[in-house]
Amino acid sequence: MDNYSNIMGIPVPQLTMRNSVELINKVIEQKPPELFHVVTLNPEIAMACQQDQQLRSILDGAGLLTADGIGIVMVSRLKGNPLPERVTGCDLLLHLLEAGNQKKWSFYFLGADEATSEKASKVIRRTYPNVSVLGRHHGYFYPMEEAQIVEEIGSLQPDVLVVALGAPFAERWIYKHKDQLHARIAIGVGGSLDVIAGKVKRAPELWRKLGVEWLYRLLHQPSRWRRQLILPRFALRALFYKER
Repeated sequence: MDNYSNIMGIPVPQLTMRNSVELINKVIEQKPPELFHVVTLNPEIAMACQQDQQLRSILDGAGLLTADGIGIVMVSRLKGNPLPERVTGCDLLLHLLEAGNQKKWSFYFLGADEATSEKASKVIRRTYPNVSVLGRHHGYFYPMEEAQIVEEIGSLQPDVLVVALGAPFAERWIYKHKDQLHARIAIGVGGSLDVIAGKVKRAPELWRKLGVEWLYRLLHQPSRWRRQLILPRFALRALFYKER
């Protein structure tokens, strides 16, 4: 991974979805002694880590960063060092499930509410019959339950740990427990389990290709408008960002 795009001081490798899946496949096959943390970078995380040194250290120590948000890709293009495409958490998870179905990978799913977690697991088992779902747990656990969840994941040692707790909480959670999880890959995927379970409808492919999935979600979930305010702020700060 020699080629990177600089996004607000964050080096994001210029990898396609195919490249990313191939890299993760190699990591799983090599059985690394340490957890390989995949961070799907969006404007919210990029902005937050400018003031949060712990979050920035999580990004710096990640095995792979991918361009989750269209804003990340657009800024890279405007600055003349373009990323090839978006590699979103949801799309990457679906591609990993497809690869896992061929290679019989094992997964553990953490996040979403109980009904959604159960439904997503059923859909995954039905759609990807060769994938081994070692376990799952909803994301609304109490602090006193956390140690037991970490212990369960550590004992199961999944190839891929999927954490759907929202960004950047998922990234912090993975980092906090990275030495105890004993998974080969850990990735935060936002609300992807909601999509798999059918609770949330994903934007049609044309909207995604045009880079306006954020608008589709806003139209269908108007309560997201406050979150979307970060997009123009991110674009301005990222375009005029200067290394300190």
